[in-house]
Amino acid sequence: MAPQHQLAFEKPIYEIEERLDALKESTVDHEDESIREELRSLRRQRIDLTREIYGKLEPWETVEVARHPDRPRTSDYLKLAFEEFVELHGDRAYGDDRALRVGFAKIGGNKVLVAGLEKGRTLDERTACNFGCAHPEGYRKALAKMKLAAKYGLPVVTLIDTPGAYPGVGAEERGQASIIAECIYEMSRLRTPVVCVVIGEGGSGGALAVGVGDKIAILQYAYYSVISPEGCAGILWKSHAFKQQAAKALRFTSSDLKSFGVVDDVIEEPLGGAHRDHHQAANLVKQYLARSIREIGSRPIDDVLSDRYEKFRRIGVFVEDGQMIAGGEARQA
Repeated sequence: MAPQHQLAFEKPIYEIEERLDALKESTVDHEDESIREELRSLRRQRIDLTREIYGKLEPWETVEVARHPDRPRTSDYLKLAFEEFVELHGDRAYGDDRALRVGFAKIGGNKVLVAGLEKGRTLDERTACNFGCAHPEGYRKALAKMKLAAKYGLPVVTLIDTPGAYPGVGAEERGQASIIAECIYEMSRLRTPVVCVVIGEGGSGGALAVGVGDKIAILQYAYYSVISPEGCAGILWKSHAFKQQAAKALRFTSSDLKSFGVVDDVIEEPLGGAHRDHHQAANLVKQYLARSIREIGSRPIDDVLSDRYEKFRRIGVFVEDGQMIAGGEARQA
């Protein structure tokens, strides 16, 4: 059965899969060599076509994959990549925010503190999670628990998947901007290993608030940006119709971010995107997190903090007097 949500550029892939399903259902004798060869041929075509299509995605198409309704959420990774997750609730000031899930867990034999932005799967879940847009109480909850983890020497893992922090009046009244700034400041000096992974959307300050770490990784078809393509198009062209041009101009795909030094690593996704194989996607993220935690944890914490500071100081490129300044070095623009 074809999935309910199909991306336009994936149509040729689904056509082959429909032919495969039809052939399987209509064939009585699957042991017939000619039928088996036809099935093998169709499977090869599907793999080759998927690899070709996903090998040349446009930036806007990457956004569509990152937002795919079937893409694994934080809750999926908590079930598939982590063990013994125990959730913690409340910010001890206002309330609990379901858009930011926080708790203790194990991964690769390591005890960790996980803080992940959650979009939800069903309409009820998405409504409860504000579609992944966290309130100030969510960030306060995450920060308080991160400090607790540092106190007991537990590494911190953050999973980022949000279009941005919740922009409502109530959120602003409760200090949305100030708590985001405080999170960035406190995470930059948290005396424990911190690993951040963008698993879907990484939108603006809402993502950056839990995105300061020793290792910053992004899934192959996720994106990380100061603003959404629609928001950028609305500002520059006064119309969301220019979202594809905006997506290209923003340079927010995983390969762009890696070349700019904004992220340290790109985690490969299963063929055709994480939405096609949750278990494999979770296993790849698990392997990366376990390896990174071991690497960072083997070093003196003062060295880790120094490198974390220098890493964020080096991010950024600008041109001055014909010189391109990037990573603390000047080169001809």
